[in-house]
Amino acid sequence: MRVALMVTCLNDAMFPDAGKAVVTLLRRLGVDVEFPAAQTCCGQPMVNTGYLDEAVPVVRSFVRAFEGYDAVVTPSGSCAGSARHQHSIVARRSGDPGLATAVAEISPRVHELSEFLVDVLGVEDVGASFPHAVTYHPTCHSLRMLGVGDRPERLLRAVRGLRLLDLPRAEECCGFGGTFALKNADTSVAMGADKARHVRESGAEVLVAGDSSCLMHIGGLLTRQRAGVRVMHLAEVLASTEGATRAGAAR
Repeated sequence: MRVALMVTCLNDAMFPDAGKAVVTLLRRLGVDVEFPAAQTCCGQPMVNTGYLDEAVPVVRSFVRAFEGYDAVVTPSGSCAGSARHQHSIVARRSGDPGLATAVAEISPRVHELSEFLVDVLGVEDVGASFPHAVTYHPTCHSLRMLGVGDRPERLLRAVRGLRLLDLPRAEECCGFGGTFALKNADTSVAMGADKARHVRESGAEVLVAGDSSCLMHIGGLLTRQRAGVRVMHLAEVLASTEGATRAGAAR
């Protein structure tokens, strides 16, 4: 199976450890993942702000970069949602039947990380170890657009040493929303402050999510509040072997 990593713009520019963690994790599971160097943005910022015509060349670029792969894995529910649901809208608007056909072939092969692990590879225990108290924030696109359900929590519960704590009002948006945070800054910060308060109430040491954008937003607020809670991408926790050597020696 040929598998490609769709790293996303944000991870590539600001949070490369998330992308590296995906590669580490998949290779540990025997998947030879490739990184198509020609990949660029998925086009979501343009589509979300109404620039569908401008998104057409971006979708064309996506098709060229990822055609021929059996699966495209991304550490982002947001970008996976864009590829699976928005690209077909852009392709239809372009009036190019060839692009529409190519998108229809590629889009179903795009998987958010937890979907790929649970549904495609059929694994929940990925051999991770992370001896910390963790709470999980289900991001909006993964929850509502992709419907990943409890896949991330199932993966986290199988991590050795990890204690998964409930996040109060977990399904509420963190307030980031891409350009929403820029156009409606006060509302975005207020929503994020609520989410940060719920994270503190959970008693967790670490907040985990599947989208770096949400972690950036919530993490910034937690830092300003001096909450003492760090944020980590789901991929980083699943790639972790922290404490594994010590636990093995104890046995």
